[in-house]
Amino acid sequence: MSKKIFFAPSPIGSIEYHAIAWSLSKMEVYDSLHLEEQGLSRTVFQMALNGMEKLKKTGLIRDNILSIADFSRPSSEKRLFVIDLNNYQVLFHSLVAHGNRSGKESANVFSNKPRSNASSLGFYVTGQTYRGSNGYSLKLQGMEKGINDAAFRRAIVVHGADYVSDSWINSKGYIGRSQGCPAVPTDISRPLIDEIKDGTVLFIYHPTSAYISRSKLVR
Repeated sequence: MSKKIFFAPSPIGSIEYHAIAWSLSKMEVYDSLHLEEQGLSRTVFQMALNGMEKLKKTGLIRDNILSIADFSRPSSEKRLFVIDLNNYQVLFHSLVAHGNRSGKESANVFSNKPRSNASSLGFYVTGQTYRGSNGYSLKLQGMEKGINDAAFRRAIVVHGADYVSDSWINSKGYIGRSQGCPAVPTDISRPLIDEIKDGTVLFIYHPTSAYISRSKLVR
């Protein structure tokens, strides 16, 4: 006589289960690419995945590309990572600027206010490209209310800048600063923008408690 096997109901729903499974599977990317050796902490990567997983539910994003700008590191270091989560590739590992009112070599002041010339932390979804005063640029939509949701009105965009370069580091010890935009080196700006445009996630991180305590996406 065969025994009947009974399965206890799952303590979490199928949606939550798949979300957890997705996040855990993408953490494998971190170890596979040895991102810690490249300067990206596991904690920051996990925060980025947490936010990305929540944004997936909105239906607004492509979940294959994740960009992380780690502003806990000085501007003289390559602190921007563009990662292909599906193909286990670091597409770009680059310098990236912070706002001129956020700090000099390192960023430590952040604002969501117009004309503050400071960077805003948190999660963004990329939009369309355009050609403006800074050349080929990419619109950003801030996804965190009261933290970065004024980004579009502030014209916070990804663009190339001559002051984001090794030559600036060699002469000053740090790169130049923007009016709040995450500016990147001019020689990679177009291919980088084309890779992340149209619905990918950008996470700008700093361990300031004012952000961590308010954000609903990092946890």
